[in-house]
Amino acid sequence: MSLVRGSGNVFDPLSLDFWASADPLGVVRPLAEQCPVLTNVRVDWKETPAAHVLRADLPGVGKDAARVEVEDGGVLVISGERAREEPGEGEAWRLVERSSGRFQRRFRLPRGARLDQVRAAMEDGVLTVTVPKDEAKKPQVKTVQISG
Repeated sequence: MSLVRGSGNVFDPLSLDFWASADPLGVVRPLAEQCPVLTNVRVDWKETPAAHVLRADLPGVGKDAARVEVEDGGVLVISGERAREEPGEGEAWRLVERSSGRFQRRFRLPRGARLDQVRAAMEDGVLTVTVPKDEAKKPQVKTVQISG
């Protein structure tokens, strides 16, 4: 496929005709539609004294379409798929800006993360993943008797 530079505003990365690809039939589609894995999922990662908390915006993704996994080496993977809405009989899209397709984000968790206790919950299109931390060990102080 060849890249076709459209007449869109170069300062507008959301412009549908900016760096789009043309298929053999001449239909111009955004490059995001052709990527096998989309990484446009926005994630906030907060560390608290007790846990690492990651929140991912997944609008339009049901909890059955989202997946949370922990790989060897302490890698947390958030993945899934946002279904593409097809127009009905006699309908045609005038503008398509929302992305669809597969997505995946990977995060290497720091030492001390309790990988066996990871929890995830989905509410209002926001996936919250909580990874508890090992309890901080308090230094033990032992008094030594001084002889003499």
